[in-house]
Amino acid sequence: MFKRVLVANRGEVAVRVIRALHESDVEAVAVYSTADEGALHVRLADRAVRIGPPPATESYLRVPSLVAAATTTGCEAVHPGWGFLAENPAFVEACADNDLVFIGPSAETMARMGDKVRAKAEMRAAEVPVVPGTEGATTLEEARTAAEEAGYPVLLKASAGGGGKGMRLVTEPDELEPAFSTAAMEADAAFGDPSLYLEKALSPARHVEIQVLADGQGGVLTLGERECSIQRRHQKLIEESPSPALDDETREEMEAAAEKAARAVDYRNAGTFEFLLGPERSFYFIELNARLQVEHPVSELVTGIDLVREQLRVAAGERLSATGRAERKGHAIEIRVNAEDPARNFLPVPGKIERFRPPLGPGVRVDTHIEDGAVIPPNYDSLLAKVIVWDADRPSAIDRALRALAELEVVGVPTTAPAARDILRTEEFAAGRYSTSFLEEAGRRLPALAG
Repeated sequence: MFKRVLVANRGEVAVRVIRALHESDVEAVAVYSTADEGALHVRLADRAVRIGPPPATESYLRVPSLVAAATTTGCEAVHPGWGFLAENPAFVEACADNDLVFIGPSAETMARMGDKVRAKAEMRAAEVPVVPGTEGATTLEEARTAAEEAGYPVLLKASAGGGGKGMRLVTEPDELEPAFSTAAMEADAAFGDPSLYLEKALSPARHVEIQVLADGQGGVLTLGERECSIQRRHQKLIEESPSPALDDETREEMEAAAEKAARAVDYRNAGTFEFLLGPERSFYFIELNARLQVEHPVSELVTGIDLVREQLRVAAGERLSATGRAERKGHAIEIRVNAEDPARNFLPVPGKIERFRPPLGPGVRVDTHIEDGAVIPPNYDSLLAKVIVWDADRPSAIDRALRALAELEVVGVPTTAPAARDILRTEEFAAGRYSTSFLEEAGRRLPALAG
């Protein structure tokens, strides 16, 4: 095992990783911008290095600064967390060039899977189902032809990225050209690559993902699925496991597909294979997230496996202690609490946290970097905390989640917690009958969205 690891991130994920390092008897080195001086992750670490001013491009996204922080403090490895440089092959290569172990997949695998068009082609070759659409970066005319063949609605997506950037839903032929132009500009701004591809839009569809661990030595473990269909702006808000949409047969088919995909790309470390689930339980690969996911605690609670500790073990060259399918028990739900105003289309709202009181009690876990007096800067992601609950069955887990949210206190900025409470109380969520369009369809009947 490593003796000292640099945590190349901030906020909640940095706190999460630092705690896992300390539990593994590994020293943690934090990095911080001047906006994060005095932040919780800085105080928890054994050492901390200031890497620049608040803009991420001048701090958390500066590869030379991060590598220098790791080498000058004697680190042996780097954990990227999620976001920032977590899926940047150049960062992985820079770590290797400086004798630093990158805690994640190889640069080559990351580059292949980061190109969404190439990833779909490789999955197709591995006989993993993919959504019908174009097989490569497409021109407007090629997109028009493919849309006519697949049938509207269709989705335009950025070849080089995700998270809803460069994505447009097109419902009619007349919408295609302006949507193509707008999506290409947005993709270029976000990823430096304007290329797009087209997929058939499944409706109604659910977003279901499979968590995997792979040791690069032939061992692959799948940890079941996470249901991630409650989203705003194509970004997840509530996740749960197991998914109420899957039966045992479909679940095994999806896990087998994820295992096949992991072996096909020679995957190593933690990763998530994301699928769209159609109304008839048909499922299609959409992308691989080659990193730890924000919603990983859901899988941890139902399996009892600490994913960050496993990441460290695999990166240190150890084999997985178990392969195949991880045993699961009970039901887990995660609610992301973001500094956003649901009544204003989930507009991010930076500010100062005057009071923060997380919920406590049986079956409740809160992952956060927030405390009284913390300042939420406008430069970074709006995530404040994740409230994760576990109980023996889904109805009990929903009740526990509502109890936990009722106890949560955040004073100083608006949050998404009231919207989450409204969602959990709906008949659709209670029955497990919802899709990725739930929030759009529910709209103003949810009090928190009505303002």
